[in-house]
Amino acid sequence: MRHAFGEKELKSKLFGTSGVRGLVNVDLTPILVAKIGLAVVTFSKAKRVFAARDTRVSGLMLENALVSGLLSGGADVNCLGVVPTPVLAYLTKKLKADAGVMITASHNPPQYNGIKIFGKDSLAYGDESQDEVEKIIENESFRREDWRNVGEAFHIDESHLYVEMIRKTAKLHKKWYVIVDSGCGATYNLAPVIFERLGCKVTAINSQPDGFFPARSPEPNAESLKPLAKIVKELDTDVGIAYDGDGDRAAFIDEKGNFVDFDRVLAAYAAHVVKKSGGGTVVTNVEASMCVEKMVEAHGGKVVRTKVGDVYVAEAIKRRNAVFGGEPCGAWIHPQFHYCPDGILSSVMLLKALEDEEKSLSEFIAETPQYQILRENIACKNEIKYKVVEKVGEGLKTVFPAYKEYSTVDGVRLVLRNGWILVRASGTEPLVRLTAEGESLKAAREILEKGVALVKKLVGEMEK
Repeated sequence: MRHAFGEKELKSKLFGTSGVRGLVNVDLTPILVAKIGLAVVTFSKAKRVFAARDTRVSGLMLENALVSGLLSGGADVNCLGVVPTPVLAYLTKKLKADAGVMITASHNPPQYNGIKIFGKDSLAYGDESQDEVEKIIENESFRREDWRNVGEAFHIDESHLYVEMIRKTAKLHKKWYVIVDSGCGATYNLAPVIFERLGCKVTAINSQPDGFFPARSPEPNAESLKPLAKIVKELDTDVGIAYDGDGDRAAFIDEKGNFVDFDRVLAAYAAHVVKKSGGGTVVTNVEASMCVEKMVEAHGGKVVRTKVGDVYVAEAIKRRNAVFGGEPCGAWIHPQFHYCPDGILSSVMLLKALEDEEKSLSEFIAETPQYQILRENIACKNEIKYKVVEKVGEGLKTVFPAYKEYSTVDGVRLVLRNGWILVRASGTEPLVRLTAEGESLKAAREILEKGVALVKKLVGEMEK
């Protein structure tokens, strides 16, 4: 996702659904990053800040700029080097830093980079905090320290604390044979080490740090993980685990060499947590499959849906004291440890769940129903796309009079007897996006077709 926000474009929005993202040296320049660092200290009055980066080639350049901004505001900075985003978030909370700043563009291609800011409780900055930081940059209302009081920077390595946390959390009894695919990203070192320490037999692939991501896309999906799936099958292993560029997402290949559907594994694991907790709330976003409700409610749990973006999921988990939460892209949050999506922790916790239930990965998700999700984008000018979505709600209620639930948490979402429909304005492009899910492909098609016809009609009327 691209956020055009260079120095000359301070009127466009700096923060997106997952921090700041942009093309390096085009949208995201060292000058802008230094300003973000200074603005974070001005806003938070932080005295001690942790900084880290993923393996991208622009990481060190942007880290130096970020640290300069933080020091200028009087904060002392501990540089953690290349570590996964969840490790930075966990250590910020564990070692009582005032803030943590991660330089990463997560699953985006190598020419992108970004900034994600965490508070002392390991929760990423939400809309209010981000808006405050943005205002400081826009108004140049920075609080710079006198030259005598600028901060100091130190390099520290405390990642062993994260390794220990996982070792204490999950004692595995079976000797799992695991293929770990770090995709040349930030988990290249820690992920294989952690699985070995848990007693697994580990084969690590793509575990050399390389910010060009030569092995595969930093986004782990069915297409990019075809080579991993082949290796899992040929080596007859128990599971294949892959991470994105900064390690806050995990994707799985089952023991048969099949890519595991993100929605179904999220639903199956959520149901497992609810079962173990004797109930509780699970948080996911408006785009996740209804199989999450089916599985969680069957075990006495409740599902809450938020806007798309792990920050919104994390905030709702904290606010509602939820037992678990996640998005269907492999970003899972385990609130008993910290509030950042955590790929390594999620993959370990999934193995623990498989042990608890004495199942292989394919058996674990077998009970989760698979529904049909269809998507369509409709071209719509930026000036009217949000107005179209505002108007679409009443129209959908007329088109689907027997709807069960109506939500405007993120766009417009209608829950129907045999599925649901979601209509959202794209945050980055002149499009209105429609998503429909049905208990059958026929049901999903019918729901989507009715929604598309309505949106096209509204766009036509408004463009006249």
